[in-house]
Amino acid sequence: MTGTTKREITDQQWADTTLLWDYQQMGHDLRPCDVAIGLGSHDLGVAAETADLYLRGLVKRIVFTGGPNPSRPDHFPHGEAVHFTEHAIALGVPQSAVLIEPTARNTGQNIEFSRAVLAAAEVPVSSVLLVSMPYMERRAFATCRQVWPEVEAVCASTPMDLHDYVKTIGDESLVIDSLVGDLQRVIEYPRLGFAVAQDVPGSVLDAYQRLINDGFTSRLLS
Repeated sequence: MTGTTKREITDQQWADTTLLWDYQQMGHDLRPCDVAIGLGSHDLGVAAETADLYLRGLVKRIVFTGGPNPSRPDHFPHGEAVHFTEHAIALGVPQSAVLIEPTARNTGQNIEFSRAVLAAAEVPVSSVLLVSMPYMERRAFATCRQVWPEVEAVCASTPMDLHDYVKTIGDESLVIDSLVGDLQRVIEYPRLGFAVAQDVPGSVLDAYQRLINDGFTSRLLS
């Protein structure tokens, strides 16, 4: 099965996906932080949410990070960080508030390279708002705790429920595949030194395995 295959999603599969969705969001209370890091992805909602956090006064500086999207290189031809920056500026963020990190190709690099950009700009950082796609919050948090343990990480994403998010993406199977793939990374990356370990409830692991058995596998690590 590919991520774009059209198929009917059963009630059990939606229930299992909802368990993954709820688990992979951190539920952090938003508070002012030194900087927001908008993590590159295919979803311009990340840029819009980062801009909103800035305009609400929760941060004074933003880093947008990400090179060309490896799975959709035609989507943001100038790289994720560049397009995210353009979108944020169109929403009212001053260009002077944004730093661009245009080369990262994974979440670890997003955070590591953003840290270097902030250091080069002499921006002191003790807390960061990590802005990601909703289902990526836990992986972003676990990665930041591994790569940049000195800072307090607060996770943020566009507030919406699973079904509203599916509507924004327009592909049910792709969203489920992505949730399954992200949870696999939460589970496996600590063993590879990429992230700190997270407790995964048995009910979530059972749902994850059922979705794999049902063929939602296009975003799994090989």
